[in-house]
Amino acid sequence: MTRAPFLIAPALLFLALPGCSRSTIDPPSLAHRPAEDIDPRLGVEHARVVKSASVALAGQLADLLGKTRSGDAAFQKLLGPARTAANVAGASRGESWIAAQQALSALESARAQTSQAATAIDALAGEAVAAAGDIGANDLAAIQAATDEAGGITRRQSDDVAAISAQIGN
Repeated sequence: MTRAPFLIAPALLFLALPGCSRSTIDPPSLAHRPAEDIDPRLGVEHARVVKSASVALAGQLADLLGKTRSGDAAFQKLLGPARTAANVAGASRGESWIAAQQALSALESARAQTSQAATAIDALAGEAVAAAGDIGANDLAAIQAATDEAGGITRRQSDDVAAISAQIGN
């Protein structure tokens, strides 16, 4: 009978172990979650509250857009005569060809004001970041809108100059 306590103790311990392994924590499901469909490489979009740009920036943008538009007005005045000169341009180095070249040069000069103003608009964001280390969402939106307008004008002017230049054989 001396062996009985040694056999009963391990048997009781074996029966008590499953009670210790039960957890009171309900583990999460391993089923597919909607968040797993989101690509982690994509940035998170934040809702932006649209306010007006700072007063100083708004003034600068208005001035530069005014220069862009007035440069475009000067360009548009010269565009018709340049197209006419290109349409009647004769052989290379002839008088009508030289007149078309001069009209094209005047058109290029008129385009310079628009290009300079557009470049200055592009530089505003960089200057703001360099000065303050950051740029507000409202200021950035205002700069982007001005950049879009000025960029559209300069692209159209570039296309017009390229078409006339190709027409007269440059």
